[in-house]
Amino acid sequence: MAFPERFSNLPEYAFPRLRSLLDSYPAGGETIAMTIGEPRHAMPDFVGPILAANLNGFAIYPPNDGTPELLAAIAGWVQRRYDVALNPNQIMALNGTREGLFNAAVALCPETKGGKRPVVLMPNPFYQVYAVAALAMGAEPVYVPATAATGFLPDYAGLPREVLDRTAIAYLCSPANPQGAVASADYWADLLALAEKHDFRIFADECYAEIYRDTPPAGVLAVAQKTGADPERALTFHSLSKRSNLPGLRSGFVAGGAQSIARVRQLRAFAGAPLPLPVQKVSEAAWNDEAHVVASRALYVEKFALADRIFAGIQGYQAPQAGFFLWLPVQNGEDAALKLWRETGVRVLPGAYLSRDVNGENPGAGYIRVALVAPKEETQRGLTQLRDCLYGQGR
Repeated sequence: MAFPERFSNLPEYAFPRLRSLLDSYPAGGETIAMTIGEPRHAMPDFVGPILAANLNGFAIYPPNDGTPELLAAIAGWVQRRYDVALNPNQIMALNGTREGLFNAAVALCPETKGGKRPVVLMPNPFYQVYAVAALAMGAEPVYVPATAATGFLPDYAGLPREVLDRTAIAYLCSPANPQGAVASADYWADLLALAEKHDFRIFADECYAEIYRDTPPAGVLAVAQKTGADPERALTFHSLSKRSNLPGLRSGFVAGGAQSIARVRQLRAFAGAPLPLPVQKVSEAAWNDEAHVVASRALYVEKFALADRIFAGIQGYQAPQAGFFLWLPVQNGEDAALKLWRETGVRVLPGAYLSRDVNGENPGAGYIRVALVAPKEETQRGLTQLRDCLYGQGR
């Protein structure tokens, strides 16, 4: 029986790959999981009561694009956060932003660009759905290094003109997963200008935008409005997973130009899965409330400060600007992760599992990703053991 070739070169996904690396060895101590970006702060108190009050909603097919109340709540949050006014037809609720990051490419990537195979740009390392979306559409994924040399953001403008002229979509995650770098307003403005010059769309993965130290990260829609960019030029993707500590709710949204959103909505009508009504009611409340976000952010700020103290003086340590990952330099990510597991029981993710080899080099190979999602005391134990195991006894 024949199978499609387009996904034949995909590596094993990061977490099964990690289990293959570590699980044949016993843990060297109490297991401390610092691998997956699954927030462990308390979810908002209103979640349970709202679900309970709306259980009958599971007996009803939900609205495809989001209830009017949910779309209004999202629009209100975007207005407060970015000072951008959106109409309901510029927003669609998502069954997790991974769905949106994939399906937006299906809905909007052209079959050809200038008569040639289209290109989808993405930073390297990156959230792995970007590559699968490109391959599903028969596009050429182009992995652009996002390293210390480029401020951990990709230099798309430095690509050859032939590549840029074939580009249909450019993904950008800000704050970046895994490095925690933030795209400034100037960076977004330059990328929007580049997209206008070469006629491509920007897919802005801004799921970590509410986890930061002191300054809210700039948003693509705000910069697009300020610079007068074509409203169809950029789509933004946001999630309640990180903002509201609700990864299991599978709730987010995509927003952008009305024509682009109409095409994403049309695809959803044929092939998507809208959020159940009780989930939409909880999501509505979450977007309308900031108190739980402020409280959660304060906990992350404490853990940022903790990491800065623990890794003070460690060569190559760069404090993340935002998000909740540390991107720590090591000689070899797999060797470091295995050593740490066997000697301490702390689990981290080799950076190469989030990257692709390009011209024989993998920009994640010399890093590990460490998630600061556990309670503060557990995070402190894990980071201290990591430092002492991999970098020598701290001062």
